[in-house]
Amino acid sequence: MNNNEENKPLDIAEIDRQAMRHAFEKAATNYDAAAVLQQEVANRLVERMDYMSMKPARILDAGTGTGFISQLLATRYPKTQISALDLAFNMLKQAKSKRSLKQRWNKQFNYINAEVENIPLADASVDLVISGLTIQWCQDLPKVFKEFRRILSPNGLLLFSTFGPDTLKELRQSWAEVDELPHVNAFTDMHDVGDALMQSGFADPVMDMEMLTVTYNDVKTVMKDLKQIGAHNVMQGRSHNMTGKNKLKNMMQAYEQFREEGLLPVSHEIVYGHAWIPETKENESGVVVPFQKF
Repeated sequence: MNNNEENKPLDIAEIDRQAMRHAFEKAATNYDAAAVLQQEVANRLVERMDYMSMKPARILDAGTGTGFISQLLATRYPKTQISALDLAFNMLKQAKSKRSLKQRWNKQFNYINAEVENIPLADASVDLVISGLTIQWCQDLPKVFKEFRRILSPNGLLLFSTFGPDTLKELRQSWAEVDELPHVNAFTDMHDVGDALMQSGFADPVMDMEMLTVTYNDVKTVMKDLKQIGAHNVMQGRSHNMTGKNKLKNMMQAYEQFREEGLLPVSHEIVYGHAWIPETKENESGVVVPFQKF
């Protein structure tokens, strides 16, 4: 395998959707205990609303997980209707259990068990779609963005975070020294995500990224945490057999090359994006017409 082939990310369509859903269903109960990075990224994502001149009346939290972002939004916008969507029913159960008595009384939250590729909401029915570390698990990114665009109202905002291809690069490189199987999930480049936004009809997309590093004492804890949040390997080409002790030992030895000051780094390339819905859209004939609600 040459270097170009080795560095080329796998097609996101190669994700095993059934395995992914099962992983998140199983991880729901203990997710929050290991989701330190996910919660930090969620905080940073929601803080970006400080720079947006809007007060949304209706929000979709697409890929809510255990509802961390939904709770942040409910504090920021106490009168806003929030729809929390996730493909894992057990995640929604955890999210629902976090509601305060006031939130239960005023029915601020609506819970939707569905995939982001097919959202059961009406056209132009929400003002803000926010999605924290979710779209990297989607098979067809342009389809996802088109669905977000469909449900957003005129001048509506899409705000999201996702993982870039350098996420878990140390683990990926360590496994590559053992065999050629995909042991680590592949993620889409920031520029490709931006292109998909443009192709889907969003206006003024803005993309940026940052590297966040979490440190560990040993590789076993790294893999344990990935499994606990449901983010372990769900690629189609992965081995379905148990990994042999020798392969695992060799991978762990390979990972030692990254140890610094007694700790092992785990890199996460965090990609942020936002884009707006234009006030007009083109009809099938290419004629610009007002964007209307249905």
